Amino acid sequence: MCSGRVDLDFLFQAFATGQDGVLIGGCRLNDCNYVTQGNYDALGITYIGKKILERIGLNPERLTIEFMSGGEGTLLAEVVNRFTGKIEELGPLGESEGMDPRRAKLALQAARKLIPFLRLVEREKLRVPVKSEEAYREFYASDEVNRLLDELIGRNLVVSRIVSLLEEKPLSTAEISDRLGLNPSEVSKQMNSSSRQGLVKYDVDSNRYALAQGTLAEGTLAEGTRAASGE
Repeated sequence: MCSGRVDLDFLFQAFATGQDGVLIGGCRLNDCNYVTQGNYDALGITYIGKKILERIGLNPERLTIEFMSGGEGTLLAEVVNRFTGKIEELGPLGESEGMDPRRAKLALQAARKLIPFLRLVEREKLRVPVKSEEAYREFYASDEVNRLLDELIGRNLVVSRIVSLLEEKPLSTAEISDRLGLNPSEVSKQMNSSSRQGLVKYDVDSNRYALAQGTLAEGTLAEGTRAASGE
């Protein structure tokens, strides 16, 4: 399978099902078997995936991509052994980052809910004009891209994490803040915004927030978060 077919959801599904690290293998850059040069798409997805991991409190080194030809079996073995050693040093997912398993699971669930929205962001605003490894590295390390991700992805991840919690049961602002490790004022701000968008509702009797329509579909959440970003 061409590495260009790797999707963000593949990566976060692997982490969500308990994998401590994900290694993507692709053919060498500028030596793709297809005119689409899909390995550059895989490189871009890897950069985005790393930045999402960082923003949900997980070590971005748990995700990597390596390029090699189909005949480099020895190199493949070296790459796998090196990456396996790195993951063993990092330890179990979430644990070495000081995050309990439940919080890590919620963070990954939140990231997966945003993937339809992230695909739009990637297609419209995160396309690198030049196909070169240096161009991709510089593009994704730029202040402009990091600012864009902070404004769009970072903010929407907070909403998605809250929604994941509320799918289980109604919660107060304080309870949400405690379970997600977020500032109460940030939670209150997001709940007010989500209420205006019709994503959540406030029950006066219980003093708790609940989802407006039960379990939200991913598409509905994506639309709500996109609206919050002014898209």
